[in-house]
Amino acid sequence: MKRSIYDEDHESFRASVRAFLERSVIPDVEQHAADKALPREFWLEAGKQGFLGLEIPEEYGGAGAGDYRFNAVAAEEFSKVNAALGSCWGIHADITAPYLVELGTEEQKQRWLPGVAAGEILLAIGMTEPSGGSDLAALKTTAVRDGDQWVINGSKTFITNGYSADLVLTAVRTDPEKGARGITLFAIPADAPGFSRGRKLDKVGQDESDTAELFFENVRLGDDHVVGELGGGFIAMMQKLPQERLGCAISNVHHAKQILIETLQYTKDRKAFGQSIGQFQHNKFLLAEMFTSIEVTEAFVDQCVLAHDQGELTPVDAAKAKWWSSQVQNDVLDHCVQLHGGYGFMNEYRVARAWRDARVSKIWAGSNEIMKELIGRDLGL
Repeated sequence: MKRSIYDEDHESFRASVRAFLERSVIPDVEQHAADKALPREFWLEAGKQGFLGLEIPEEYGGAGAGDYRFNAVAAEEFSKVNAALGSCWGIHADITAPYLVELGTEEQKQRWLPGVAAGEILLAIGMTEPSGGSDLAALKTTAVRDGDQWVINGSKTFITNGYSADLVLTAVRTDPEKGARGITLFAIPADAPGFSRGRKLDKVGQDESDTAELFFENVRLGDDHVVGELGGGFIAMMQKLPQERLGCAISNVHHAKQILIETLQYTKDRKAFGQSIGQFQHNKFLLAEMFTSIEVTEAFVDQCVLAHDQGELTPVDAAKAKWWSSQVQNDVLDHCVQLHGGYGFMNEYRVARAWRDARVSKIWAGSNEIMKELIGRDLGL
């Protein structure tokens, strides 16, 4: 079915993203995996091409697109290369930057946003803690007032871009008596005394993504590093999570769709018992089911993109898109591995890496179980 959510401007932008990826990213993906990180050159070049400032107004060096569909196009194309690329780009440009744009003071915007758009200031977001997981309201990292400064202590884990980030938007508890209303967001520079990082975490998949633990030991910052209202951090995170979950859904669909297209070609080329393996009825039916599943999911996610662009995407619909697309992605990629046979279990094949990379999508941005809990509550249960 023909997709109808994009116009000529979006498709022209898509062509630019593809050209950038073919020229500056795809030739180096093996090195990215070996280094367990994207090099700064990637971020600087992406900044030059205008791919990091889609959410940032022009007066601060961004593109000021004002149309979420451009974010969606970028997420689609990055995720076709590999899941980690879409994730790292998304954390920087699609998830964290909007906090600074919408909640930052004028001074903060002038201080940070031009560097964010240019790829000179790499962003990460520090929500998850070792003991908390999806329970953001129970975080333990604290900021205690000391004169005209805040003293921050605690840690975060599983932080994408964490090892190389220059600025980490971090959720901390500023008032232990107020529960969720005692959480505040701080923009913590990586060069702040007392800030340190653990090793790059050894993950099952997404080798190209630098994921790290972060530690704060008596980090002292002034009010000029508070982002948004004091005590308003939890509300801000809840307001921004639908966009994060929608970004995950877009990446899930197009990561899986790309590998499925490649698997279809493999089943046409691979011969067994005198014919292509795709011609066996079981495989033919399986491929029919997978393409249908992907395209139906894509149609729902496209409608979520349109709704979000119009300011109408609900947290519940974002939760539906996130959990369903991640489940579909994992199911499809598991079948794609099976269709590749023994080769599907070899890391040199893209399908094997994609299968590993996809597993976390049922965990991050709120686990699928949490998504179902949100949907169940909306049903009155």
